[in-house]
Amino acid sequence: MAVDQLSAAPSSVHVLPHPMANPGYGKRSAPDQRPRGERDFSHLPPREAAVAAYIDRLPDGSDISVKTLAKWLPYGQCALRTALNRLQAAGHLRRGSECVATDEALLWVTRTFFSRTARDDDWWAAFIRGDVPEEARRRPTRSRAFVLLAALGRTAPALSLSAAECASLEPQVGEWFDRGATEAELLRALTDGLPVPVHHAASLIRRRLTDKLPPHRPAPERRTGLLTLECGECRAPGSPEALRGGLCAPCRGEAVNARPCPPGAVPTEDVRQRVAVVRAGLVPRSERTERARGVRRSRR
Repeated sequence: MAVDQLSAAPSSVHVLPHPMANPGYGKRSAPDQRPRGERDFSHLPPREAAVAAYIDRLPDGSDISVKTLAKWLPYGQCALRTALNRLQAAGHLRRGSECVATDEALLWVTRTFFSRTARDDDWWAAFIRGDVPEEARRRPTRSRAFVLLAALGRTAPALSLSAAECASLEPQVGEWFDRGATEAELLRALTDGLPVPVHHAASLIRRRLTDKLPPHRPAPERRTGLLTLECGECRAPGSPEALRGGLCAPCRGEAVNARPCPPGAVPTEDVRQRVAVVRAGLVPRSERTERARGVRRSRR
């Protein structure tokens, strides 16, 4: 069903590359995910499964904001916002903010983490704290360079690579990242002005990675380790423990216990009622003047 939903998307989805977010933003893949399979999102409703399958195949750094997804998928922004919230509740998505350091200042950058493998709140809490899950220690995850190479076929079908070719080219792409290049710059360098036909994709990519290798430049940001999650509905910040299912208590429909009123103090609701009564009895100065003039006229 998810595949059927995706097939209904505009044909441009399969021709043009999905746009990348600004450096430091966009999709971030969670570690230690199971290999991709046909039933990865079979537990989700059709629309949510289609959206999850599409996001899952995008490279890290892709713009997965509601506004951008609405241009590439056959759903409106409201439907996509609901779908992303449901993916969050199912454990596939978490949104947050991270403090990063540049040469000029400290900045809070929005992060959107996606996991093909559904995770519970405890796993996400450990991940946000920086604890490497036990499974990740036993099995290494794919690198940023490997993911970009594996997804090249979606951007330019003529550059589709095998797993062995991705592994062979991975160190060269890693060198680009070490020099401060972004995913968008790499994609442009590898896909602009392709010959027709491409006789050997791996050889062409290897040559371009060598000839167009940029000079060293300072990294745009340094992680400070300060990361906080946000409620997927109201965007209020909170700890992983407070944002169960990615939502804060008010957005989950749970009452928030108010702090007890100190002895001798007037309850907040009583204060509001008294202020309302006082305000209702107040008459603006201009109105008082008009009333006084009316009384004088009547006496005359």
